[in-house]
Amino acid sequence: MGKFRDSVDVRALRFAIGFPLMLAAGFVVCALLVRPDLPEPLAVRWTDAGAVDFAPFTAVAGAGAALIVVVGWAVLLQAVPLSRPAMMRRIMMGAGLSMSLFITTVLAAVLVGQTGLPDARESHVDATVLALGSGAALGLGVVMGFVFKADERWSVDDDLAIRQALEREQDPELARDRISLWVHARSSIFVMLGIATLLPAALLTLAVPWLAALLVAAALVTAAFLFARIRVDRSGLRVFAAGFVRVMDVPAAAIDAATPREVRAADFGGWGYRIHGNTTALLVSSGPAVVVDRLDGRRLAVSGGSAASADNIARTLSRVADRARRNGDAPAV
Repeated sequence: MGKFRDSVDVRALRFAIGFPLMLAAGFVVCALLVRPDLPEPLAVRWTDAGAVDFAPFTAVAGAGAALIVVVGWAVLLQAVPLSRPAMMRRIMMGAGLSMSLFITTVLAAVLVGQTGLPDARESHVDATVLALGSGAALGLGVVMGFVFKADERWSVDDDLAIRQALEREQDPELARDRISLWVHARSSIFVMLGIATLLPAALLTLAVPWLAALLVAAALVTAAFLFARIRVDRSGLRVFAAGFVRVMDVPAAAIDAATPREVRAADFGGWGYRIHGNTTALLVSSGPAVVVDRLDGRRLAVSGGSAASADNIARTLSRVADRARRNGDAPAV
């Protein structure tokens, strides 16, 4: 997400997405207001002999709104990437605004030219609306091209980045005290889970579709909780089940010891998140893990991926816990 935000102009992206949508919504609302005065069906193409093609009101309004959105997005989004030259982004922003307004003008001229007529065969495109709207669309597009600031702007993300850079510069050891790690169960576990759930769900689809969907959902939730994200820094240890559900949050000052061990998941109640007595565990498989002893007597166990990564996590936790106690941080009991 951070890389995406660094590559686009977020404000321009909001405008590029929102303006065509609002313009299309405004067109539909105005079309509904004049619908009682319009014939049915509406004329959509004319020749020298008059109207030759017709369409119902709902088709004209729906297709017109979709055309405004599609064309607006197609052109305005070209002004969003920061990698493009500033002049090109200015031109595309102005052109996108002009194109969206021009299409809306043409659609409005089609509707106004048929207002009050009993039969669409007698209709025509209103030249006054078309001329005035086209001029306004061109003028507003030129103005947008001049006022749009296509240069990169300093943001809150830049403030955070420079603050982090200064912290690393002042404290070279800070990078050693930060670990972010994903751990997951063995691939064979996911294969077994798929065989045990997805194949029966496929058979149940013909007889009981809702039960098949429930079985698939249960399999996906179970598979998600066989993933875990571990974050270690000077504030302590945080573990997120499925990558986003925080299940462990241990301040550094509350850690007494951290030890890498080879564990069996069955000794801690099985795979996944478990609480047994004074022990809390999140194990995605048996094997290398980190066992953390708290000062309040509680114990935590979390999978460490490989033996090397488990040893690294344990060493880092011991180091940050020792630093927190030296700095006088009160342990969280």
